Amino acid sequence: MKERAEVWQGTLALMILRTLDAMGPLHGFGIARRIEQVSQDRLSINYGTVYPALIRLEQEGSIDSEWGVSGNRRKAKYYRLTAAGRKHLKKETRQWEQTAAIVARFLQMEPDS
Repeated sequence: MKERAEVWQGTLALMILRTLDAMGPLHGFGIARRIEQVSQDRLSINYGTVYPALIRLEQEGSIDSEWGVSGNRRKAKYYRLTAAGRKHLKKETRQWEQTAAIVARFLQMEPDS
């Protein structure tokens, strides 16, 4: 059984935006499940944190939503990326790439002899 990690603070919004960018409109459960799949089930997604993140992203204009019918014929809210969301995604991606590069430099440091 794989050990599952918690989603780092500040990364959930990026993962949601990137998922919507790659997959197109999805409902909340579909977004959460896709994040788990992409992580090869190594991330533990708390569904109670996905919906507040979706509300926040919608309030700031990065995504919008509309009601539709899911694959199991239930009413579901589908979210999609907006133009502002694409800009936000690009900015967040750059920031995370820079952060990852900085951390990588520390991990590559040789210990003092």
